[in-house]
Amino acid sequence: MPARSRSVNKLGVTPPIARGEMELHRKPVDSKPQKRGIPEGLWTKCRECGELFFDRDQEIKYKVCNNCGFHYPLGAQERLRTIVEDHSFEEMDAGMRSVDPLKFPNYVEKLKANRKKSALTDAVVTGVGMLERHRIGLGIMDFSFNGGSMGSVVGEKLTRLIERSTAEGLPIVIFSSSGGARMYEGMFSLMQMAKTCGALAYHARKNLAFISVLTDPTMAGVMASFASVGDLIIAEPGARIGFAGPRVIRDTTQSELPAGFQTSEFLRKHGLIDAIVPRKEMKGKLAYYLDFIGPRSSPPPYSA
Repeated sequence: MPARSRSVNKLGVTPPIARGEMELHRKPVDSKPQKRGIPEGLWTKCRECGELFFDRDQEIKYKVCNNCGFHYPLGAQERLRTIVEDHSFEEMDAGMRSVDPLKFPNYVEKLKANRKKSALTDAVVTGVGMLERHRIGLGIMDFSFNGGSMGSVVGEKLTRLIERSTAEGLPIVIFSSSGGARMYEGMFSLMQMAKTCGALAYHARKNLAFISVLTDPTMAGVMASFASVGDLIIAEPGARIGFAGPRVIRDTTQSELPAGFQTSEFLRKHGLIDAIVPRKEMKGKLAYYLDFIGPRSSPPPYSA
């Protein structure tokens, strides 16, 4: 039935609506409660303890849960800002890009997708910068780029960083975060293990310090090469560190693994790691270690 038009009396006042007419014109009311969602990008539920925390607070705390101390992944550029002094970092080989030496299926497409996602050219950022009062050679791996895998470019960038640090007499700090060698490059990726360790051997001959920092995760070919040969090896809390994964080891040995196996705490207890340093203390601790190591003089020549 069409609604009746309401008349206006002589005084120009609209008369009140009768009860029946009011019910006729009343709009239906939805009895279901309206859901009000939380806007994305404001709150995060900790995957370790389940506590809700404000993302802004997490960023202030270096992406560490305020409740349980769980360390979330940190990108190379984010970590760079927590380690070096402002405007002091000189990046090296920023434009170096991987190629496809073996014509592996879909490898080029994967590289393009990773560059678009992470805004990096490959899985490591290298350069020279100031850590408090120390000028250092710095390498930071990024797991978001193809699992932080080490291919020809990653190995070459790290080797060039080490060689420059050797020539200029600088200590080296490398943050590792990797799933291992890059399978798409086959033997070329495995060669990087020997190449980086060879460059570090020459660096050590100059009595220059190398501090290796292991973050979650550091596995396989990276852990089996340069990451495990530091003068000082430190790690973040709860980092997964090892060669093969625990499932592979369990299936191979047909035995149960001990609690906390392949964590930084387990490896610290068994002597592989020298110290576990929380992320918010990392910069100060690295400066302290470099103060302690200091510029070392050359040893006296060996005489029989």
